[in-house]
Amino acid sequence: MLKILPVAFVLAGLSALPVSFSFARQSPADQAAEASAAYDAKDWAKAASLYDALAQAHPETPRLWFRLGASLQELGQYDRALDVYQKALAAGAPALYVEYSIASVFAQKGDLVKAFEHLQKAVQNGYNRPEQLESDPHLAPLRSDSRFPAILEQAKRNLTPCAFAPENRQFDFWLGEWNVSTTQGSVPAGQSKIEAILGGCVIQENWQSAGNPYAGKSYNTYNAALKRWEQYWVDNSGGNIFFYGGLKDGAMDYWTEDIPQPDGTKLRRHLQFFKLGPDKVRQFSQGSTDGGKTWHVEYDFTYDRRK
Repeated sequence: MLKILPVAFVLAGLSALPVSFSFARQSPADQAAEASAAYDAKDWAKAASLYDALAQAHPETPRLWFRLGASLQELGQYDRALDVYQKALAAGAPALYVEYSIASVFAQKGDLVKAFEHLQKAVQNGYNRPEQLESDPHLAPLRSDSRFPAILEQAKRNLTPCAFAPENRQFDFWLGEWNVSTTQGSVPAGQSKIEAILGGCVIQENWQSAGNPYAGKSYNTYNAALKRWEQYWVDNSGGNIFFYGGLKDGAMDYWTEDIPQPDGTKLRRHLQFFKLGPDKVRQFSQGSTDGGKTWHVEYDFTYDRRK
């Protein structure tokens, strides 16, 4: 005898089928877009279903496994999420992000030992989002633990490594906004703003001459591989100079190679910065056209910090 199904049951079944069929008939780009839209909308059940299908079809794509793992985690399917995160790692997903996510799953499961184990792996691999560590609700059980501050500190160091390296701080005495004049006679020479950029890895000079349009910038950075400071100067006249050197007797001591000049000579330059106090710096430049046997003064400036 033919069994008559309730209308509501039939409609419910019909409403579920088109999602699967229509998804399978879409182009890969459209499938990815639909899965991403569900993920962004935090429709975790739909996102998990769609990313599961995509990951099975394209197991070589780490992002698909990672998003499937995140969706399963939000659904509370922790053990399956851990398995999928391992597949993301195997497919080549960045360890710093996957290890962080694995740590957050263990934190949710209440396994603090494994949570800290994987957080340590995350920061060792370069994880650098201290603000997420401090705000992620999944990590709430970890933040009162005595092990947490060290993890947070390492994430901060990963974010701005140059801010914590002593060598990168050797030229900080030049930072600030300055009125610049000649050391002899105190004739105004220009103004300069010296600032740390790119996470403190670069000290940028912004020079504007007094009384003429000449302007330029220099980029100063510590080259850890060569264990030396380097400066690259560029200006609005098309000039550029490369210096190298380091801190010597408290002064930044820069040199150039012999640079060919339009008249056929070769110019070697020696540029020094002397800290004369918290609010005063001397910049002294010399040149030699005989390979360093004799030197002549190119300029001698005093920087006075603007109040």
